[in-house]
Amino acid sequence: MPKSYESWESYFYPETYDPDTRQGTLRNLFGERDRELLKQFEKVETASRLYELESNQVAIERTFDSAHLRALHSYIFQHVYEWAGQYRTVGIAKGYSSFADVTMIDRYLNDAHDLVERTEWNTLDKTGFSAQIATVYALLNQAHPFREGNGRAGKAFLHHVAQLSNYTLRFDQITPRQWNQASALSGPDLGSYEVVPDSLIPVFEQISTPKATVRPPLPGIGEVPQIKKLDHPTRHAAPQPRQSRGRSHGYGRGM
Repeated sequence: MPKSYESWESYFYPETYDPDTRQGTLRNLFGERDRELLKQFEKVETASRLYELESNQVAIERTFDSAHLRALHSYIFQHVYEWAGQYRTVGIAKGYSSFADVTMIDRYLNDAHDLVERTEWNTLDKTGFSAQIATVYALLNQAHPFREGNGRAGKAFLHHVAQLSNYTLRFDQITPRQWNQASALSGPDLGSYEVVPDSLIPVFEQISTPKATVRPPLPGIGEVPQIKKLDHPTRHAAPQPRQSRGRSHGYGRGM
């Protein structure tokens, strides 16, 4: 990476950092110092990238491992942060939830990969599918490998997992609050390693829809989707932003 991110403060523009709250504006490729404006720019930019992923305009190797997740994050945030696709170098917490130490990120992602690989997704009914994919996401969420954008990258990863099954995921069927609360409760108990996905299972039961009843997103009239090959989390050709069209499956900031 062009800049070294070795401390919590190093991720922020120094002039925006408040040592009391330990917050500020993240360094970004827009050069934007206003935190709220950055959120708006980020939301618009990542929505375009997520739509391209959802409508299968981007070919990312489906290995369901850390490289797969990093490639997704790199694609989604390529025009926002220079560290897109790179693991965070600092500890991170949200509310009362503390995520994996940086030394434990790969262990959680390896467990998620192993679970995806050993599950016969196309044989599962809705109950079984919801239980398995809830566990996959609980592991991804606890890993929380990136400084920002874990939810969006995680959802894109789940979308790929769901394509192995008879179901699709409709994140627009729940509120951000429902999703965030269930995610927060899925972390390990104090002093434990094991995730507790119970709170996520009813959420996935709510948003899982049989594929036969879901109409896939379509490109705009006269537009032929161009497949972009991406086989490395940090090396790819940057696409030109495009206007999002069609129905979204609920990928959104903060979820």
